[in-house]
Amino acid sequence: MIIKASTNVEYVVKSTQKVRENKVFTGTNVALNQRSFSVVDTLPTTNDPQVKGMELLESLPNISYDDIGGLDEQIQEIRETVELPLLKPELFKKIGIEPPKGALFYGPPGTGKTLLAKAVAHETKSTFIRVVGSELVQKFIGEGARLIREIFELAKNKAPTILFIDELDAIAATRIEDATSGDREVSRTLMQLLSELDGFDNRGDVKFIGATNRIDMLDNAILRPGRFDRLIEFPIPNELSRELIFNIHTKNLNADQTIDLKKYAQLTEGKTGSDIKAICTEAGMNAIRRNSEIITNQDFLNGINKVIKKDKNDLSKSNLFI
Repeated sequence: MIIKASTNVEYVVKSTQKVRENKVFTGTNVALNQRSFSVVDTLPTTNDPQVKGMELLESLPNISYDDIGGLDEQIQEIRETVELPLLKPELFKKIGIEPPKGALFYGPPGTGKTLLAKAVAHETKSTFIRVVGSELVQKFIGEGARLIREIFELAKNKAPTILFIDELDAIAATRIEDATSGDREVSRTLMQLLSELDGFDNRGDVKFIGATNRIDMLDNAILRPGRFDRLIEFPIPNELSRELIFNIHTKNLNADQTIDLKKYAQLTEGKTGSDIKAICTEAGMNAIRRNSEIITNQDFLNGINKVIKKDKNDLSKSNLFI
């Protein structure tokens, strides 16, 4: 066998009968005899603890499509792109086309990108691995690329898997010529990501979902078909979508009959799903503040005013620096 030691030196060595009986592949970790350097045993693959922490081990995300409001078109697209290839791969084989590898979610913060990724993992009963792009920006040269390799290897071993890469713009921003050493290291990480997305081997039941708030910042190489096959936009919800979101977030609340979800939807023009969730939480806090067990219409109106006022205060503070 040809082995590479930790000192990066290669040796041609013998192996024991036990090792020869096992299937040994390129990249396998092995134990060597201290004197003769002969291979005496194979070792399990070691994963970085940081990579293992990215897998949601407790259970599948307990979120279904019914928990998502106002995103019917996006749900339909992701079902075609990710869910169908995982649950019915024979359809693509009969048609004679390659199933899509994944999708890229883009849109303002709070519009449901992460929520829908978790719902797909729940519906397909797949392992859900969530990676934040900024976690892949490492201090030492080559560390980011190594993490990418180990993450994709973990996804392959845990198949069927949904690999969700959040804040993709942190490592996949447009590359520039006049780059610093830090920018070049991020570019190396991006090139490793592109290589893994292309993949020379069949990765089986592994689907990729990327998410970004700034699609205009992404490198053209990451956007081409064959890496993220479907670009799915998550816009600011319209009035009907906001009413549906209010309906989802209030169905388990102990509210009286005076609440008017249609009116709340009209009052929250320009707000996202996360804002609406914050409004419902604030309404419940108002009820607790009054020592009441029932949420009233006024509690919701106070919650809407507080969220809108908070956004206006944040905007006025940012204007001080313009």
